Amino acid sequence: MAEMAHPYLADVGCVSEFLDKLAARDPVFLSLAEKRQALLMMAQVCSRAQALRARVIACAEDVADADGHRDVASWLTHRTHESSGTTRRAQRLGIACEQHFHHLGEALLAGHLSLDQGHVIAAALDDLAGAGTLVDATATEWSEVLGRAEVHLVEQAADFGPRALQRLGERILEVVAPAWAEQLEERRLREAERHARRRTWLKTQRLGDGTALIKARVPEATALRLTTALEAFTNPRKATGEVVVAEADGRRVPYERRLGEAFCSLLESLDPTRLPLHGGDATTLVITIDLKSLLEGLGSAALADGSRITAGEARRLACSASLVPAVLGTRSVPLDLGRTTRLFSPGQRKALAIRDRECRADGCTIPATWCEAHHVKPWSAGGKTDLADGLLLCSHHHHLIHDDRYLHQRMPNGDIRFARRT
Repeated sequence: MAEMAHPYLADVGCVSEFLDKLAARDPVFLSLAEKRQALLMMAQVCSRAQALRARVIACAEDVADADGHRDVASWLTHRTHESSGTTRRAQRLGIACEQHFHHLGEALLAGHLSLDQGHVIAAALDDLAGAGTLVDATATEWSEVLGRAEVHLVEQAADFGPRALQRLGERILEVVAPAWAEQLEERRLREAERHARRRTWLKTQRLGDGTALIKARVPEATALRLTTALEAFTNPRKATGEVVVAEADGRRVPYERRLGEAFCSLLESLDPTRLPLHGGDATTLVITIDLKSLLEGLGSAALADGSRITAGEARRLACSASLVPAVLGTRSVPLDLGRTTRLFSPGQRKALAIRDRECRADGCTIPATWCEAHHVKPWSAGGKTDLADGLLLCSHHHHLIHDDRYLHQRMPNGDIRFARRT
């Protein structure tokens, strides 16, 4: 006599037979209203079937143990060729519903919410369960809070999708236990800030081609502050309100490069007198350069760490950076360890902006807020930091005016015209 199948398997077999019957019918002949109904019914049937499978997964650990697998998800991935992510999500949901969140499990089995909604609610409840140690509540009190949160989120699933439920889950304590919500948020934020400080780091790596790679991990608030500052640099506006995103020759600048240039401009715009003391003095940049290179703008200069830059770049930095020039004679003996260059004051910058309005390079329309103050008579040649000796240039043309590959001349209206040396 053949062994009778367990009623559970017999019922699953019946479901399979009904699916065979359904597969033989072509839905193309359904009316518009019937197709709408079929879509909704199929969505509910699929979610219920997945919930039933998750329930079986939750009690099938002995299957994985008998066949030498780590867990049921691993066993299913091997046998059904599904992705491990799919089987593990089903395993987590099944265990959560069977062991902790029975009301959620019953709602899933009844088809009152989708599987995606179930995953979101289970994750929110798991997170809330772990937060019990952060508030002054007893185990019994917190268990009651969890129960109220579970019921509320399941009810909200009738009106909200997974994304909205996730947001509701993040603030669920404000609904079911507002007295503890503020306490929990304050302690979570404090711990998150401590964690962020512990994980903060920054590394620089020279790449050997004149550039360096900068990598950092910083608190979110710091990152937001940085990106906000960089956006101010990368989105200069003309007087008309139009955003400037192109170079003077009309070529569009890639966003990543604009951010990189903005970072450089941000550092150069820092007021060194407001930075922490470094080596007993306000932070400065020491540049070593021989006298001939300084005066002619040719050759190179050395930074304190041995890195080299062009003499033209050193002269450009003298316009806007706080630096100490260590000028060398013909035998590389220091002739003078100069005083820190005085920058254009905020008042002078405002006056230059009112006068110039935009970059003074011929044909350039970069607005004044995006420009740098330049000494018409080079600082290295005794130029003064005053309005008569200052004008505004965008970063591109400020680099160009200190580039020995280019000639420049002052036009009658005060603008600067550039021409490449031939």
